[in-house]
Amino acid sequence: MERNTYFVKPNEIERKWYVVDAKDKPLGRLAARLSLILQGKNKAQYTPNADLGDYVVVINAEKVRLTGKKLKQKKYYRHSGYIGGLKEVTAKKMLETHPDRIIRYAVRGMLPKNKLRKTMLKKLKICVGTEHPYIDKELEILDL
Repeated sequence: MERNTYFVKPNEIERKWYVVDAKDKPLGRLAARLSLILQGKNKAQYTPNADLGDYVVVINAEKVRLTGKKLKQKKYYRHSGYIGGLKEVTAKKMLETHPDRIIRYAVRGMLPKNKLRKTMLKKLKICVGTEHPYIDKELEILDL
């Protein structure tokens, strides 16, 4: 008996919109669950070489929780490209200035390192506070 593997065609993909409240959620656990939804691993027709993921709107990004001493000890690095151009920012400072970047960097690190990562990351919408511009979408509340 011969079986053929079924591959989902791009026009057959149904994408849902989820809203997640990041208030008092540990950063790593939140990012791990968000990455699974963005990849589409929560669907039965998951395929590693196709982007089947759903859209996720994260609210209250500034209230995400970092456990232990991570607020003081965790550092985010960037480089300007010039000699001596390495910049470092602590997680506490990053949470005060750009709380959306902390979640985005954590989720980005948990997505597969291939050409689909950029398109998966575009489906992640992070908002500071409870207000977001995606009210017209049919949002499902996702309790992680």
